[in-house]
Amino acid sequence: MSDLYEQDFIGWTEQQARLLRDAATHGLNLPLDWEHLAEEVEDLGIEQRNALASQFARLIEHLLKLEFSPSVPPRDGWLESVADARAEIDRRLENVPGLRPRIPDLIRKEAPRATKRAVASLMYHGETAAAAKAAAAEGSRYTEEQLLSEWLPGRPDLA
Repeated sequence: MSDLYEQDFIGWTEQQARLLRDAATHGLNLPLDWEHLAEEVEDLGIEQRNALASQFARLIEHLLKLEFSPSVPPRDGWLESVADARAEIDRRLENVPGLRPRIPDLIRKEAPRATKRAVASLMYHGETAAAAKAAAAEGSRYTEEQLLSEWLPGRPDLA
């Protein structure tokens, strides 16, 4: 079990939650709140996934803005946000390698949310044409390889 904990924390939390619930059904005579313990362990894995998903959403949102917005002043901030999100993603994957196989699903789920945020932000700043292009393109246009690398829209040298 400690190997699973070290290699796949998320898998370990899922396994431990199942085992705690199983132990509760067997009536072990211990004064433990089995169901709440299982929920808390399960929530540890959910929190890790949510934190990674949040970084992917931020990354996709700012890549869309970089790709479609003609505005110059906010670009430096978007570039910093992209770099920071990638650093956070790298850190999280290093600390919780069990998240790596879940990346495609996280990207698939977060791309529409990130697109909505990018579109809303562009609209708020009066960039209706950029918002329309971002909405039509959607964040799912970016590959996992692009998101995890130094790639930037319009920079084929970083592909």
